[in-house]
Amino acid sequence: MLEKLRLEAQQRWQERTSHNQAVIYIGTASCGRAAGALETLQAIRETLQDLGKEARIIEVGCIGPCYLEPLMDIALPGLARVSYANVTPAKARQILAACLTTGDLLPGKAAGHFGDDSFTRTSGIQPFFDLPMLKPQQRIILQKCGIIDPEDFDSALSTGAYKGLERAFTLGPEGIILEMQQAGLRGRGGAGFPTFRKWQAARTATGKPKYVVCNADEGDPGAFMNRALLEGDPHAVLEGMLIGGYAIGAREGIVYMRAEYPLAVKRMCKAIGQAYNSGLLGCNICNSGFDFDIRVQEGAGAFVCGEETALIASLEGLRGMPRPRPPYPTDRGYKGKPTLINNTESFGTVPAVLREGGEWFRQFGTASNPGTKTFSLVGKTRYTGLIEIPLGMTLRQVVEEIGGGTRFPFKAIQTGGPLGGCLPADRLDTPITYETMRELGSIMGSGGLIVMDESTCNVDMARYFVGFACSESCGNCTPCRVGTRILKDTLEKIVSGEGEPEDLEVMQRAAETMNNASLCGLGQAASNPVISSLKYFRQEYEEHIHQKFCRSAVCTELFEYTILPERCTGCGACVKVCPETAIHGERKQAHTLDTTRCVKCNACVRVCPVHAIVGAPVGTQAGTTRLAEAAI
Repeated sequence: MLEKLRLEAQQRWQERTSHNQAVIYIGTASCGRAAGALETLQAIRETLQDLGKEARIIEVGCIGPCYLEPLMDIALPGLARVSYANVTPAKARQILAACLTTGDLLPGKAAGHFGDDSFTRTSGIQPFFDLPMLKPQQRIILQKCGIIDPEDFDSALSTGAYKGLERAFTLGPEGIILEMQQAGLRGRGGAGFPTFRKWQAARTATGKPKYVVCNADEGDPGAFMNRALLEGDPHAVLEGMLIGGYAIGAREGIVYMRAEYPLAVKRMCKAIGQAYNSGLLGCNICNSGFDFDIRVQEGAGAFVCGEETALIASLEGLRGMPRPRPPYPTDRGYKGKPTLINNTESFGTVPAVLREGGEWFRQFGTASNPGTKTFSLVGKTRYTGLIEIPLGMTLRQVVEEIGGGTRFPFKAIQTGGPLGGCLPADRLDTPITYETMRELGSIMGSGGLIVMDESTCNVDMARYFVGFACSESCGNCTPCRVGTRILKDTLEKIVSGEGEPEDLEVMQRAAETMNNASLCGLGQAASNPVISSLKYFRQEYEEHIHQKFCRSAVCTELFEYTILPERCTGCGACVKVCPETAIHGERKQAHTLDTTRCVKCNACVRVCPVHAIVGAPVGTQAGTTRLAEAAI
């Protein structure tokens, strides 16, 4: 049945994308939309009408390098698909006019192509996946994201969707779990628990019915790995859930998604409808005797509901609060029945494991950390976006090779999101594995990587993340409820210039109590940003407390801006943007800054072309101390 479906889908998809006419691909995932992709899409439609040309427009998901959005690809009849970056409406009109009227691909404006080597030689356009950010990566989970139309079932099926399910039916439940054991896949939600063990526990648990839950409650600030997968290839997640349901003997699956992901919700719901219409959900799937239903339930956005027992409470209509374990959800979960809960990325990886085999999957990563992992790479790197790398790649490779390094000197990288640790430059050669991250006082988490340069204040960064954890704590257990408040209040005291030496000991004791006594992972890890920054950047805390100085010129009570006369060229750029007319000086002469009027809005720092405006301790004359060059 599946093979017949696939052949029919391939035929229909080829007819829609045949090169008898131009095909235009536009990335309209959330990252593309934030960069203006919908305006570019409208310009594409208007330009086609103005030119009197016909072309098929296909909306795709995020392909990874968000810094290039909006991305627009064009495939002319008989030619490879060529990608163009940062395509504004005006740029779209220019490219379309050249490509559709004269056949000129504008090599100087192209970001890359998706053809073969012969096309590279004749066109002068490099392969898209040879871009510096993409070349070191290994795409398994994201293989189709940005390539297929996530809302077109034929697009997914013709590119291999549900081949893993097809093999799963031949292996049987025990064979599936054995394949997962051979692959060595570990939970991609952060804990790194072996997936096959969880599946085996759910399969052997007594009690029916059994449930499968996809945890798509991605709540880390700056993290968008799950969202991108759900928006770019929702059928991969559905297929993983189907395979999991068949393996453990479940009949119902639930995708628990954040309501703040409207596009992901829309595309997942559409994919579920397509699967039902094609007989891949419902009764007797593919004549296998296996019945399985999937529905979407939207969460209200509580970060703690990423913890599986809090998620179950939310599914049951209760307040999302963790409960002690055991019993584990595999024994007593949703509605008190055995429940298999995996992260979105875990389910999205399963089809590739079943399709290609466990041994194939193990060729990537390390012996104890097989496979690949997706990360959102954000912060001060030159190239930001969604990446997928083999586990075991070093932090340095991620920051310098994939991220392109930082504009100003690198300072730290936060791994694992708001509950992770802040690691310094001398830890950049550490391989990224579950164990090494924990050893350094951080975590893998679901995959957030925040890169910081010397313009970042680590004390302020710790304050931000602890404040987030404090706001998101469910308040169920005292160590977390009180501990996060102690950390937050103490850090706010330090950044405001009122810190005292004993504050560091107060935070250390509070953190230890939280780690040892909190009920769930949120409370146990919420102090990581503080503990790791105290370990690696203690000098900054001491400067804030003893010298009342923020070297990064972030904590506004602890510095004042000054203009270095030896650098200032008198260009006047700072004068034009100062809202308080605090800067004065003649043209081509060194300017001065009136600190009594300065509101530290940072506008002058951003526009100064020679980096002459820096932060200095309050009351310090310029040049008498090592100034905070990071302020630039």
